[in-house]
Amino acid sequence: MVQRPDGHRILLAPDAWVAEFVAATYTFDEVLEVPVQVQVPDAGAAASSRWHVTAGPLEWAFEVGGRTPLGHTLRAVPGPVGRSLTMARITDRVARWALPGVRTLGSAGNDRLEWYAARDLHRITASTVTWAGEDLGRLADLDPPAEFGFSSTPRQPSLTTLTSTVRLSR
Repeated sequence: MVQRPDGHRILLAPDAWVAEFVAATYTFDEVLEVPVQVQVPDAGAAASSRWHVTAGPLEWAFEVGGRTPLGHTLRAVPGPVGRSLTMARITDRVARWALPGVRTLGSAGNDRLEWYAARDLHRITASTVTWAGEDLGRLADLDPPAEFGFSSTPRQPSLTTLTSTVRLSR
């Protein structure tokens, strides 16, 4: 998902199934089916690891920094508990306070309920990104917040490990 400075929202999807499902969950102005590749080092989200993402016109490389204090807290929550709807209801109140714009529970459109279960949070310390070959500039805080669905991302550039659950209408 990409949002241009003018607010235009673009979904970069690897296939028609993903494009249809995600576009029914979030709001986009444009959907592109493009090859998507994420190269994650063996160290995963460890500090100093370097990730590389390509998706159609997007080329992004970034370096992972240290785990944040919130990341340490998230790692202490047992997986099944952290992924539960009950925990999402509790953490939504905390997320709103601790990370303005971030929500963990909300409407996913088309009578769907979605919740996020964050399991880790690292700072991003370096980033280079191009769109259709054009350099998009230096690493900066997200301002204004992204507008795809009910939640934005943390303001500070970060890598969040999370599980997204979408409950479809019956």
